Amino acid sequence: MSADKRQIEIFFDYACPYCRKAHEHLVQLLPEFPEAEPIWRPCESHPRPESHGLHSDLCIQAMFFAAEHGIDLWIFHNRAYSLMLDTDVNVEDIDALAESLSDLLDADGLRKALTSGKHLSVQQDANEYAFGQSEVWAVPSYRMDVRKLDSIKDIGVTKDQLRNFLEGGA
Repeated sequence: MSADKRQIEIFFDYACPYCRKAHEHLVQLLPEFPEAEPIWRPCESHPRPESHGLHSDLCIQAMFFAAEHGIDLWIFHNRAYSLMLDTDVNVEDIDALAESLSDLLDADGLRKALTSGKHLSVQQDANEYAFGQSEVWAVPSYRMDVRKLDSIKDIGVTKDQLRNFLEGGA
């Protein structure tokens, strides 16, 4: 990270429609703030064994696989949100998930990584980092410098709130 860059930690869950909306806000706003370097912090709002909707753990592990293989994460995020929120793809099935991402990344490599649990501990550590260390209580949430912007449960974060945060407001 160069001296003029500032990291913005983005805590999100692909199963969260509020996170998807906030992602759309980021796509629009971040070009206005070239000094803000996004650090993606995926975390599960409802990790196993909770039974609240589809689990996003495999999508999150796929994100780590994609990052490891140089895949554009903006494109990956759009696809993962769509898979979780718009389609009937069973994202809890490794084969279905790998096949649905096969135009973006190596499906066989992803299958092997997910089956072996290669990114499982990283994904679990991401949950701990978000909820245990960064005091995230709802997603989406953001951390930059010592400031934080937390989501309001069942509302999310507005574009104006996110803009204010990026401009240096509380």
